Amino acid sequence: MSSSPPPSLIRVAQVEDDVVFQHALSDAIQNAPDMVLAWVAPTRLRGLLALEGDPVDVLLVDLGLPDGSGIDIIRAGHARWPQCNIMVSTVFGDELHVMQSLEAGAAGYLLKDSAPHGLLAEIRSLHQGGSPISPLIARQILQRFRRQDPPPFASHTLQPEHSVVKSHVALSAREQQVLEYITKGFTSPEIAGLMAISRHTVQTFVRRIYSKLEVNSKVEAIYEARHQGLIND
Repeated sequence: MSSSPPPSLIRVAQVEDDVVFQHALSDAIQNAPDMVLAWVAPTRLRGLLALEGDPVDVLLVDLGLPDGSGIDIIRAGHARWPQCNIMVSTVFGDELHVMQSLEAGAAGYLLKDSAPHGLLAEIRSLHQGGSPISPLIARQILQRFRRQDPPPFASHTLQPEHSVVKSHVALSAREQQVLEYITKGFTSPEIAGLMAISRHTVQTFVRRIYSKLEVNSKVEAIYEARHQGLIND
């Protein structure tokens, strides 16, 4: 007789070398009625090996591992399990780590500035289509995008003869509708209900939007869509 958990439970995996934090979070997950802890890996190597097994719903990754960077886990996990929601849980709050993690496929980024049991709500949010990000990290991302914005007079200046101008993308009507719901903060299940489609179909639309906008996260998608005039501020 199979001992696998019911489909309704959120399957969580953890790549974490801090034993105290690891045990505290494991206890919190095991005491949650809607979650199950699939496995814990304390190193980069063991995390990569664990990715060869059955996929999980949520993957929590620390960046500072004893044998390498957790970003390698994020990149490999995103490639092997496209449906898995990956969230960083780390002490590193610098811009380089943040942007590398998002570019590798992380959908959330939290600093270890709260009790492990406080992560349970963030795990649920991530599983439902949200992108939990610590306020300090969100501010850094916004500041980075502001620095990348052209000055107000840029549109009136001539482009160099050989410069490459990124063309605006064209979204289908359904993709546009999903994008607008994402911008308003709706989760995947909520969007599925509003559009009378399956959650899988919503995720398919989200992947198409990401591909067309050449982004890897909801934060980047919203910024790029606004930058291209696809949605209003």
